[in-house]
Amino acid sequence: MTTTRGLARARLGDRVVLVLIEQDKARVLATESGHPAADVLREALHTGALDQAGGETVPVDDLELLAPVANPSKILCVGLNYLDHAEESGVEPPARPLLFAKFPNALRADGAVVEVPQDLSGELDYEGELGVVIGRRARNVALDEALGHVLGYVAVNDLSARDAQFSDGQWLRGKSADGFCPVGPVVTLAGDVADPQALRIVTRLNDQVVQDGSTEKMIFSVAEIISYASRYLTLEPGDLILTGTPPGVGFARKPPLLVKDGDTVTVTVEGVGGVTNRVRVVSEIR
Repeated sequence: MTTTRGLARARLGDRVVLVLIEQDKARVLATESGHPAADVLREALHTGALDQAGGETVPVDDLELLAPVANPSKILCVGLNYLDHAEESGVEPPARPLLFAKFPNALRADGAVVEVPQDLSGELDYEGELGVVIGRRARNVALDEALGHVLGYVAVNDLSARDAQFSDGQWLRGKSADGFCPVGPVVTLAGDVADPQALRIVTRLNDQVVQDGSTEKMIFSVAEIISYASRYLTLEPGDLILTGTPPGVGFARKPPLLVKDGDTVTVTVEGVGGVTNRVRVVSEIR
């Protein structure tokens, strides 16, 4: 694990639980229901379970960590949010946050294998990002109040099939295929992150560092993204926001450096954690 404190969804025996991890121990806060659309983190935020004392304590080694969010009401993404990334992509920097969406089917846990359909594997790219988990409902939030709606932060890989992204005329298929949103195992609580605009983001393709940037270079800050998005979309507890990627993406390199069958991508966000996944190209998704 890359953090010693945070919230996690995890399998414990025959149940899925929400735990607060501190060092090598985890306190069980809630148990996920058996409903197909269950999400114990989202449920706990709505019921106030995070604020309750007590709960059994178990060793972290007894847990199988899962994706920290399972069925958020929305996964909101911000495109071209670093000036250098806009420049390497050959486009003008956006005048306002460029919003698009992924869906929960794209979520994958740290360590999971991402199966990619063969027809989406020709120009597969990595995008290391800081993810934001919303903790309180946000509607038309003022800029100076926006960070008060954040539960915490995670590392995310915004996997992208560039051929589909650019040929379709919109980004849905190229950005939100099954498994195209690996997310770090632990939500590092907002109170443990002094400044979300001062975090180093490093992406490795196998053993090669391919992105090394900082959230201080964002065009629109986390607070600005939340405030802007909340004018048009009510942000609900448990929602996940991807805040954009720094420069160094594969398709913009000369020659391009793309993700191939068997490659491993690791995204690490300073003070937050990391997510590592291997890619497997398959002719047919089971």
